Amino acid sequence: MSGWRLSRHFLGSTASVREARRFVTTFLSGWPVAETAELIVSELATNAVRHSASGRFGGRFLVTLQAGQDRLWLGVLDEGGPSSPVLRPDGPDDEGGRGLLLVSVLADSWGVHGDEHGRTVWAVLHTETAAALRVASCR
Repeated sequence: MSGWRLSRHFLGSTASVREARRFVTTFLSGWPVAETAELIVSELATNAVRHSASGRFGGRFLVTLQAGQDRLWLGVLDEGGPSSPVLRPDGPDDEGGRGLLLVSVLADSWGVHGDEHGRTVWAVLHTETAAALRVASCR
């Protein structure tokens, strides 16, 4: 994927999730996928803080944006933990655990790579597809 790539580390705290969203919206201002990318990064950063070693005192997570010709790759690298991120089916009484379900619906593709020492949860948004869908939904 040619284009550009930006990365930034954040402290592993809930306040940093807001900063991660701002990082995304600042660099994607004017992009048709900016709001979707912001929501995806918010969910992935929240998961990193809640469910990995990134959320411990002194922990960090890394947000990366990588733009190509017709797609945007988003990744959140955490500091690992004993369990791997899992997509859970949506239950009627669930109050949490829907982050990856939301990511799977919003993204054109997504996945996880890494191990208990650090994992990247990533998502891809096709920029042309998102623009076409947005125009179609406005009609």
